[in-house]
Amino acid sequence: MIVIIAAVIGAALGWRRAAQLGGNRRDRVQYGVAFALGFAMIGLFATIFVHRMA
Repeated sequence: MIVIIAAVIGAALGWRRAAQLGGNRRDRVQYGVAFALGFAMIGLFATIFVHRMA
């Protein structure tokens, strides 16, 4: 669940960041996907950490 939430937040942040830099639609999608993947990896490690602590 943490992974999905992190991916959605990452996609939104990436889209917003590309918009701030003046990117077109393709730039926004690329940033959104890249941020989503990065945040999903962080979320995966957070999920593993939480699961091992329980």
